[in-house]
Amino acid sequence: MQSVDAGASRPAANVAVIFTGGDPVPPAALALVPADAFVIAADSGLHHVDAGRGVDLVIGDFDSVDADALDAAVSSGALLERHPEAKDHTDLELALRAAVGRGFTSVVVVGGYGGRVDHFLTNALLLGSVEFSDLAITAYVGAARIIVVRTRTEVDGRPGELCSLLAVGGPARAVRTTGLLYPLDGEDLLPGSSRGVSNQLTAPLATVSIEAGALLAVQPDFGGT
Repeated sequence: MQSVDAGASRPAANVAVIFTGGDPVPPAALALVPADAFVIAADSGLHHVDAGRGVDLVIGDFDSVDADALDAAVSSGALLERHPEAKDHTDLELALRAAVGRGFTSVVVVGGYGGRVDHFLTNALLLGSVEFSDLAITAYVGAARIIVVRTRTEVDGRPGELCSLLAVGGPARAVRTTGLLYPLDGEDLLPGSSRGVSNQLTAPLATVSIEAGALLAVQPDFGGT
């Protein structure tokens, strides 16, 4: 098994999909992942790539991925980007950086919840990191969907479905919403505040906009439209 310079690959589509470790997401969520995306497996996320989908890049320290699965990915044309086990960043962060380095501006993250609360919180906060402010990020974590809001975002779902708005990395300024039961009209949401928790969609499509900062729009039991 040979490590390959990952910089040699080129974007195959305008969306990168990152499969990360933890619990697999439901098939309904996988069905929403773009079929022609550039696929990055973050270490053991390789095990969650659905059958029939190719893998373009496997990245991580490979401490929790099956060696046979790695060999099979390489045989199918995947590149490997190997990092030492004693590294400064999680496999998901490395994968997000790889997507940025390849010029992608839209990323879908699949997975990321596996029972360790520290890993889950790190992954959730990472999505809203200022380092990735140029990325449009959507994540499917277990039964949930998380959309990172940095300017204006549409949130689809079933009327009555929960949608919590959580500020990350600093205050989310001048939050405005439509299509939610408890509207916000120019209010600030602060990190650690429960002000935006347990809102609900009143229509199949809601909007959330902010003037500065970042929000996570979390649908804990995402059902789609």
